[in-house]
Amino acid sequence: MNRIVRFSLSLLPLMITSGMFYSVLPIYISRELNASETAVGSLFTVGALTGALISICVGRISDRFGRKRTIVISKVCFGLVVLLYSIITDYIFAYPIHILEGFAWAMVGVSAPAYISEVGERKGESLGIYNTVVHVGWVVGPIFGGFLAEIFGFRVMLRLAFVLIILGLFAVLKFEE
Repeated sequence: MNRIVRFSLSLLPLMITSGMFYSVLPIYISRELNASETAVGSLFTVGALTGALISICVGRISDRFGRKRTIVISKVCFGLVVLLYSIITDYIFAYPIHILEGFAWAMVGVSAPAYISEVGERKGESLGIYNTVVHVGWVVGPIFGGFLAEIFGFRVMLRLAFVLIILGLFAVLKFEE
């Protein structure tokens, strides 16, 4: 069970970042990138559609090349997503970023539970530990992201999210498979 806890905790920085990112992203896109509400909705649709279209393929990649590699690639992609968001000046540039975001979510969304169900002795409890970490990230992330965006601005918040993702990347790289 310690292996599941360590693995799940290695994903905590990504989950905090996702809570930060998704809770303030619509405001950022509207205010700073001048997008309408429909454009904001369409951006999220593009990311979700990407994930839906490639999840099976990503699952095959994860089966073939390993869960850890897939999760590492996912974290690198997420890092690029928040970093790119911190430098764009118009929402039109967010569409390819959201395609990358959908790809990254599909990778972690398929690979992390697959890993846990493979190595966890008690499957339900193992997935419960993982889901607890996901939810803790989503408890901490939105208030932290909102605070940082309010005090320092959206772009600084996004760059700090990038730093968190890098810390999480090192944690998962250090984790033995």
